[in-house]
Amino acid sequence: MTNTDLIVIGAGPGGYRAAEYAAKQGLKVVIFEGADVGGTCLNVGCIPTKTYVHSATFEEARERMASVVPQLRSGVEGILSHPNITLVREKAAFVDAHTVSSVHCDAVTAPHVIIATGSETKWLPIKGIDDPRVVDSTGLLSLETLPKRLAIIGAGVIGMEFASAFHRFGSEVTVIEYMKECLPALDADCAKRLRKTMEKQGITFRMKTAVEDVADIERLQVGDDTSGIADVILMATGRKPRTEGLNLEAVGITLASNGAIAVDDNFQVISPLSPLTSHLYAIGDVNGRQMLAHAAEMQAVRAVNHILGRQDGIRFDVMPAAIFTTPEAACVGPTEDQLKAGLVVNGSPVDIPYVCKKAFWRANGKALAMGETEGMLKLFASADDGRLLGCHAFGAHAADIVQEVSVLICRETTLGQLRDMVHIHPTLGEVLSAACS
Repeated sequence: MTNTDLIVIGAGPGGYRAAEYAAKQGLKVVIFEGADVGGTCLNVGCIPTKTYVHSATFEEARERMASVVPQLRSGVEGILSHPNITLVREKAAFVDAHTVSSVHCDAVTAPHVIIATGSETKWLPIKGIDDPRVVDSTGLLSLETLPKRLAIIGAGVIGMEFASAFHRFGSEVTVIEYMKECLPALDADCAKRLRKTMEKQGITFRMKTAVEDVADIERLQVGDDTSGIADVILMATGRKPRTEGLNLEAVGITLASNGAIAVDDNFQVISPLSPLTSHLYAIGDVNGRQMLAHAAEMQAVRAVNHILGRQDGIRFDVMPAAIFTTPEAACVGPTEDQLKAGLVVNGSPVDIPYVCKKAFWRANGKALAMGETEGMLKLFASADDGRLLGCHAFGAHAADIVQEVSVLICRETTLGQLRDMVHIHPTLGEVLSAACS
């Protein structure tokens, strides 16, 4: 039996950040990982996808992915080589509330355990799902040849990013979505305009269309083409928490209806069957709160701070996100529909009269010079005191602009204060200034 200060299960963005931060605070950490360090984001998610987004050809994308991913993985290996960290390259499972074991490693016990096992593809229960053409994002990234026709089930972030990239590579892309609009987290106006822009580029969208059988996809013919629309079918219908094999029963943890581990605001596990879980934490995708790599990293910091008895000022209600389509999109804070309905992003009721300010890329000098005139920004502020509430946008470098707003929201900045802030000319950041005028 090995004793340590902290056990971390999973070495993705949340897990390795928790181990790194805890080690730098003097804690002894044992971290378990049965696959490559870096998790889904680095190995088969965010990073590989972005090499595709920023490559001109399929061949270039594969070459860049083969170079970038190992380089970043090596960086994570370096982080986990800290003298206070022991990396066990095996899957782990609970023995009891304080003890974790793996197949070839002695059991490890600690006063605190952080679960950071991430997520996995959520497959739709449709007929024909075992068709060899059907792949998830990992399978699509492993393709060695470019598909002539790519059908994508789901118009969320994963589906939209791959649709944009593979269309640019030369594939005929069709996106099939059950909902009436793409990207539900993005303001409806921005989402619709982005979809229309992608349609102009040549991507086909089939909205309000349910797929109950893989054969349904073949019935969605384009014009007189009777050869079908799918050489490859991407299942991009979201992700679910990964908890299988953890032996959560040993510590009395029951899963929420969405398969996630329920946690409180310090990311301590909440279990009605076991009140003795205050030393257990669940961060990142496995708690189902905010399935974003940067959210997992900050949740890691909060969890370790709580273990150490420290306070922090992290605003988890201000969580920016980006979609790297062409053009890209980004958002922070509630959509206008949510504000109209009296809801904020986490579903809590509010009653905030608001104002909406808009600006367009076509009126921006830098955008015109770049030839990137497709884009719109919506900025929301309280009608009472002008405090910034949110920002949704699509257009070149939208993520950078929304990141600025995210920082300002964290500092309770008002619309008037933003109006008085100087932005460099000529830059796309002036879109934000234009929205305030």
